[in-house]
Amino acid sequence: CKSPASNCVSLCSILTLSDLFLHSFSATCSAPICFSHTENTRHGPVFTQEPSDSIFPLSTDDKQVFINCKAKGNPPPHYRWKMDGREINTESDPHYSLVEGNLLINNPHVINHEGVYQCITTNTFGTVVSREAKVQFAFLQNFSRKSRNTVSVREGQAVVLLCGPPPHYGEIKYSWVFNGQRSFLQQDARRFISQWTGNLYIAKVEPSDAGNYTCVVRNMMTNATVISSPTPVVVRRDIVMGEYEPKIEVQFPDTLHVSKGSSVKLECFALGNPVPSISWRRADGYPLPGKIKINLSSGVLEIPYFRPEDAGVYECVAENSRGRNVARGQLIFHNVEHLHWVQTLKDAHMAIDANLQWECKAIGKPRPAYKWLKNGQPLTGRIHVEAGRLTITRISLLDAGMYQCIAESEHGALYASAELKVVASPPDFSRRPVKKSTVIQRGGEVVLECRPHASPRATISWWKEDKLLKDSKRQTIMEDGTLRITNISKSDGGRYTCLARNRFGTSSSTGILVVKEPTKITVPPLSLDATVGQSLVLPCEVSSDSSPSPIFKWFFNGKAIDFSRQEHFEMIGGGFAGDLMVRNIQLKHCGKYVCMVHTEVDTVSAAADLIVRGPPGAPESLVVTDITDTTVQLSWGSGPDNHSPVTMYMVQARTPFSIGWQTVRTVPDSVPGQMMHATVKELNPWVDYEFRVVAINSVGVGEPSTPSKQIRTKAAVPKVAPINVSGGGGARGELVIMWEPVPEEQQSGEDFGYVVAFLPLGSSTWIQTVLASPDASRYIYRNDSIAPLSQFEVKVGVYNSMGEGPFSHVVKVFSAEEEPSEAPSRVWARAVSASEIEVYWEPIPPGSSSEKIIAYEVLFWEEGSQQNEAERVRVIDATSLLSGLKGSTVYLISVRAQNSAGLGPCSPAFNITTKKPPPSQPPGNIEWNLTNSKIFLNWEHVKAMENESEVTGYKVVYRQNWHGRTTVLETNKTSVVLQIPSGEDYLIEIKALTEGGDGTSSGPIRIPKMSSAQNDSRNLVDLCNMSRRTENVIGAIP
Repeated sequence: CKSPASNCVSLCSILTLSDLFLHSFSATCSAPICFSHTENTRHGPVFTQEPSDSIFPLSTDDKQVFINCKAKGNPPPHYRWKMDGREINTESDPHYSLVEGNLLINNPHVINHEGVYQCITTNTFGTVVSREAKVQFAFLQNFSRKSRNTVSVREGQAVVLLCGPPPHYGEIKYSWVFNGQRSFLQQDARRFISQWTGNLYIAKVEPSDAGNYTCVVRNMMTNATVISSPTPVVVRRDIVMGEYEPKIEVQFPDTLHVSKGSSVKLECFALGNPVPSISWRRADGYPLPGKIKINLSSGVLEIPYFRPEDAGVYECVAENSRGRNVARGQLIFHNVEHLHWVQTLKDAHMAIDANLQWECKAIGKPRPAYKWLKNGQPLTGRIHVEAGRLTITRISLLDAGMYQCIAESEHGALYASAELKVVASPPDFSRRPVKKSTVIQRGGEVVLECRPHASPRATISWWKEDKLLKDSKRQTIMEDGTLRITNISKSDGGRYTCLARNRFGTSSSTGILVVKEPTKITVPPLSLDATVGQSLVLPCEVSSDSSPSPIFKWFFNGKAIDFSRQEHFEMIGGGFAGDLMVRNIQLKHCGKYVCMVHTEVDTVSAAADLIVRGPPGAPESLVVTDITDTTVQLSWGSGPDNHSPVTMYMVQARTPFSIGWQTVRTVPDSVPGQMMHATVKELNPWVDYEFRVVAINSVGVGEPSTPSKQIRTKAAVPKVAPINVSGGGGARGELVIMWEPVPEEQQSGEDFGYVVAFLPLGSSTWIQTVLASPDASRYIYRNDSIAPLSQFEVKVGVYNSMGEGPFSHVVKVFSAEEEPSEAPSRVWARAVSASEIEVYWEPIPPGSSSEKIIAYEVLFWEEGSQQNEAERVRVIDATSLLSGLKGSTVYLISVRAQNSAGLGPCSPAFNITTKKPPPSQPPGNIEWNLTNSKIFLNWEHVKAMENESEVTGYKVVYRQNWHGRTTVLETNKTSVVLQIPSGEDYLIEIKALTEGGDGTSSGPIRIPKMSSAQNDSRNLVDLCNMSRRTENVIGAIP
């Protein structure tokens, strides 16, 4: 079968029931039928918009009602409508017309046009019906204009005024007007308007109630309002009604079913004299829910969003002074679950003679019932229906059409539709031909599929070359038409043809089977041992007659190796070799390696185990027991040996006083690898220890174990005496003893302290004292009877709560000296300047007494001050320069000696006057001239004031720029010539010289480079300005 154009499909390819309506066909498929297989695929009608229950307001302004219905289909469907099961003739009935698929009702009438509507749409593939939609009209007619009778009532009596509303539909609201007032009558405890009946209830009539009452009815949908004729009320005063108990006139139903989420309103009103009060409660005693609303007159109780817990018996209590009355009603939760689909229908394209089963399923409360339609009509004939399941056996072309499943309950209905297309076609291999070429290894097994598209199913036969194949020991034609050949040999290669045949035609498809030798791994990987850090290659070479080259893959412990993410693995080689190189082997690389080789024929693999030997893992479960003052017992479990037996264990300890972990001594000295315990010895008593164990094998030292819990050794008598015992010095009558404290880790227990013992020369009795401080390092024994530099034998011992420990070695210590007994002699001084005095004296000779002079103290104070206000300078030599003094001031000076015992007596005070201060006026009128690397400077002589020192000369300070070396030149003239190299700026300043010191500086003067300033002179003003500009930047020259 061939079609004449590329966009045409032969009847031999596909034939459906709808095509039968348009075309004839023969079993030989001689006439092709052309239709498009684009996005405009032909299909039956599908609703995109269906009518729904509606209430339309009916008023004078509303002349049309629009009911929606829209469906898609190809070809486009046409529409028709039914009302209450009767066909609507839109051609003959002027009230109806179609707008596309929508139904338009012109000038609707509540009687003629209210009912149940259904939309029906049809095209060549079938018919579907929409859900049924109930259409109602909201309206409100006028009251009768007939006058109402007068109502006569006694004062204190109750009255009920009937509204008698006119015919209506839709939500209605009732109000009453009194005496034609513009506002509605307000409800209160005495007056109540029922929204169920519209009646006005007055519990107790008063004289002011006389008048005309008008009932006002408003339709909330149409917004129309009608007013009744007035009802006159006359209050008789001849007889007053006596008091009586409440009578409940407005009462809610005894039983009321309420669905979930809805709102319910209960009305209750009583007549009586006095006016009864209304209250609400639950009969079960539970409090009313907080969401409940009660209106001002208490006559209406509203429960919004009704829930199961809101169900129960509610009571309205009316009472006054004459009695009480109760009305009861039960609210029952109506558990309604709206229908919804959980399984719906899908279009089916079925081959002729095939079997079809459709199932639709909806859930809801109550449970729905099901019915089925075909093309809008109830099913007839051989189609089997059981609830929501439809079954058609041996489908024929006549079964094609539009099917609908309808799930119905008392609360509504759901419609689901689907199209059944019955496909009839000859065999066609265009989409699934036999594989053109299949390559298989010798000795293997091959499956050749033959799956043409055919309806009904085609009969399959296989041919090799021109020979029909039949089932044999090695060849089997499966039920689905697949050819299976086992134990393939070279002779099985060749051309294989699948021939498919059904009632509509025959077709075939051919493929070639190529038989090749199986792939073999000629050099497989071998199991190896390796040490951490080594590199090795696992070989993998194959022989194969397949092309292209084989593909190598490596697996490690069952997972494919991603070479792009593995720094340790690299595949090397090429062609028929795919070796694996493992670099810098680690313990984690221990395991099974598989080389897998893929060819177009087969897949082969070979495996090898790699054992990696490394330092042992960390020992486990370290436990500390048998704790004494210097030993503990350790035990542990072995960790992984990483394929190299443990040869020995090493024990390490850490204390708060150690630097990191330290190896400790054990019993035995070397712990062999088979021993899992050891005794640690030579520990310090009363010290917190942590321990860990490290395993060692032939490869190296392993990871340490997890540290043990911290333990403390038991206390003991101290064993370490203080060291570096010494002494001497101090004040007169003192013996000073010093030592280096014993470290905390060697104190061996609590309450640690020192015992200081000393023995005077010539005595046999030791004097002892106890210092209860572990940090003590000094003891001073005071006794005025001790002669200076008396000799003592001294030792220092230790103790703690466990007892006394050893004493240190005995050392000789001398008591303190006495203070110097004489003052320095021949003290004199000279004024160096206005701010400095130099003091000299004769030092005390070394052999003149037992004292050893270590320093001298110079005291100086202004005349008129007290000596205790003196400033002090401590020096070692027999001279001192006092600075920071005032000019032209008399100072008193005294000197005294100092030894280790203290200060001696002061020398007699010596007075001296500082020189006059230097002039405060700096050199002025400075001029300079730069010629041939020489600077010529001139300035005015500085004249001193009467209280200033006379000028004896001048000091010229200059340097090369601010960071250069400073040069000083002194002269007694007011000019100078400086020889300087060219090429750099120079800074110069001038000071006056006096015996009182240097005078005030002229400030820095900048001389520019000779290259840019040759023969350039500046007057005084320029120089002063230049100096000011640079002073804050470069600072003064020292």
